[in-house]
Amino acid sequence: MSPRLPGLNPVKVPGSGPGGRVELADIRSKLGDIRGDVDETADSARPYMTYALVGGAVVVIAAAFILGRRRGRRKSTWVEIRRL
Repeated sequence: MSPRLPGLNPVKVPGSGPGGRVELADIRSKLGDIRGDVDETADSARPYMTYALVGGAVVVIAAAFILGRRRGRRKSTWVEIRRL
């Protein structure tokens, strides 16, 4: 028994089992196909992800340096010595 969802039109899917039923092997092969596609997409996106991580690390380090330098300038005491 399949639930009826509004706006969803079920599609007959032929399987390899008796009477066209979907077998466990059919599901496993389809999941293997999907996983292969996902692996290919992840492998192609990996260099961009690496560039983004390195760029983000550089930005965080630069921001910490600039903010720390600014805070150090505000809290440091200026001593002026004049000769008479």
